[in-house]
Amino acid sequence: MTPYYTQQIHGPFKTISIGQLDLEEGGVLEDCTLAVATHGQLNAAKDNAILVPTWYSGTSKIMEQVYIGQGRALDPSRYFIIVVNQIGNGLSTSPSNAPSRIAGPRFPRVRIGDDVRAQHRLLTAHFGIQRLALVVGGSMGAQQTYEWAVRYPDMVERAAPIAGTACNTEHDFAFTDTLVEAITTDPGFRDGTYADSAEVAAGLRRHAKLWTVMGWSTEFFRGGRHRVLGFEDMDAFIDQFMTGYFSPMDPNNLLSMAWKWQRGDVSRHTGGDLAQALGRITAKTFVMPISHDMFFPPNDCLAEQQLIPNSEFRPITSIDGHLALFGTDANAVTEIDINLRALLAT
Repeated sequence: MTPYYTQQIHGPFKTISIGQLDLEEGGVLEDCTLAVATHGQLNAAKDNAILVPTWYSGTSKIMEQVYIGQGRALDPSRYFIIVVNQIGNGLSTSPSNAPSRIAGPRFPRVRIGDDVRAQHRLLTAHFGIQRLALVVGGSMGAQQTYEWAVRYPDMVERAAPIAGTACNTEHDFAFTDTLVEAITTDPGFRDGTYADSAEVAAGLRRHAKLWTVMGWSTEFFRGGRHRVLGFEDMDAFIDQFMTGYFSPMDPNNLLSMAWKWQRGDVSRHTGGDLAQALGRITAKTFVMPISHDMFFPPNDCLAEQQLIPNSEFRPITSIDGHLALFGTDANAVTEIDINLRALLAT
């Protein structure tokens, strides 16, 4: 296992086996293990559970640090909050920790729907939960939130997809290709492995640089937000913050998640009819894009929200763009919290 994916860095979490998971693409995870962090207590009625799935590269730790806490909307004194690390993120079953026969580049293709089916088995079989007060997630967590609301409408009372779409766009698919190519096009990258650690570092730095370009917004840099966050200039921001964030990660974990992200699409349930798929949602839904997000821009999210019954469009204002999800903009975090409070009050 890559040393980065440890309890010391990302804990506390528990690893829970849900048994064999047959994947939509035909592969099998013979012993699918989910890394789970819980906050609060499940009440006797088992109706105070909130599910929080994770985003690309993120783990349960950042959700705990930014969005969960006493006096917040996601308050452990009121709710039983279950943060499930997505398959492939390095804590749950992933290329970096799988048995050798499926480790690294041999890891099978996993879809958003596989994550949600795995989470459903965890909640029902391990915790005995049949109803969720809320499913809330950002980015790839939003993709999983939509999948939950469409696949299991009777189980989801409220849904809050933040900075993500139900059906990934062609534009976003193409951009994610560049993230993949940043990792895989190095001459030293062969069959999913690098010849040496220097080539790993170079690929991950290119990957981090692309995230710098698209993850934040042009207004973020024009307004000097990178300096406000403590970095002297753009080079320092890329080297110390963005590369510092991605460089400890396993490349094959990132590739596994990227493939899944590109193919997030709830209309697979309805033969490609997105309106029909989103029409299945019965949860009270707040769709929360971020104003300056270049991955999942508000207009893409608005077009989907208009297809969801009993939903509201609640955009979050932040020039930090998609990566405002990291908690860099305190006002955006507060705005998300206000919206979640309002949603939970319905």
